[in-house]
Amino acid sequence: MSDSSPTHDSPPPPSITGGVSEPTVANESDTNAKCQTALQSLSSIVTTATIPPTISLLLEDNAVSAAISSLLQLPDSGAGDNNLCRWLYDTFQSAEPPLQLLVLRFVPLIAGLYLSRVPLRQPQAGFEAVLLALYAHETTSRAGQAVTVNIPDLSHPSIYHESKGPAKNNSTCLNIAVISSTLDPHGTVRSTRRARIVGVALELYYGKISMMPRESKLNFCESCEKWAGQNGEREEQKPRALIPEEESVAVGGRSEKDTGRIPLPWELVQPILRILGHCCLMGMKGEEDREVSDAASKACQSLYLRSLHDINPKAILATGSLLRLREMALDPKNQIDHTEISSDNVLSV
Repeated sequence: MSDSSPTHDSPPPPSITGGVSEPTVANESDTNAKCQTALQSLSSIVTTATIPPTISLLLEDNAVSAAISSLLQLPDSGAGDNNLCRWLYDTFQSAEPPLQLLVLRFVPLIAGLYLSRVPLRQPQAGFEAVLLALYAHETTSRAGQAVTVNIPDLSHPSIYHESKGPAKNNSTCLNIAVISSTLDPHGTVRSTRRARIVGVALELYYGKISMMPRESKLNFCESCEKWAGQNGEREEQKPRALIPEEESVAVGGRSEKDTGRIPLPWELVQPILRILGHCCLMGMKGEEDREVSDAASKACQSLYLRSLHDINPKAILATGSLLRLREMALDPKNQIDHTEISSDNVLSV
């Protein structure tokens, strides 16, 4: 026997099977155990509804979602010793994607309640802990770096045409747009950081918006209307094509919807318009999706009026463009499938 031949002491080669490896099975069992623990903990907090056995069913369960929303809307719901806020914080910190998705489902309601209660100076350590957990997660995953995109610059010569002027160095003339600015780690919420922290939470929500149920999107649209605090003021500045005739007009001062009016810096408006853009333009087919689209359009109209009131050119352009895009999408003249061959141009022999 040669020295190169294997001995009986050498380990056998790994077998190739169609099954799942042991680490994968262990990870799945660990995930299931965490999900079941979270569901059991939630059942002790939400006593008015039956908790489904799986996270996927819980995400779509309207009864449980309504019960959780009711608990979040209680006057003292954002306190530091609130059991539901503690459950949301611990659930997101589990680092399990299904559980984190469940927490993100309630981000619109949490953000809406939190920002609307800031002027009341109520203790909201519970809400702030949840929002800080979302912010810290995004800061870690991005290593604090900004999210940017390169926008084509029309001042650069096309590769298909001759250039009369000297060629520019593309490496030094990049037109970079910042989608999300850099993130600094924060352990507390201050007035100067509040909009950025909530904006990052909304960016996380937008990243999973295609998996969010209808009620969650409707909660967000309702919050946007309250944040805008505009309900028909300065009617003379409303574009006819943007504002429907049936929109209510506040007479003799502010309406009830103006009570939740908050400052709207661009770092908060930007993720808001991304979410509204998805709801406006991506949900106009089914009846339920159309309800979300109409609610998003109404919220965008309120933000448009608010931007006019604040004389914010960037917000005016963004909200006005979004409303114009929706108007174009609803125009029957644009409901044409250019991939279909028109029967009018077919010659019969």
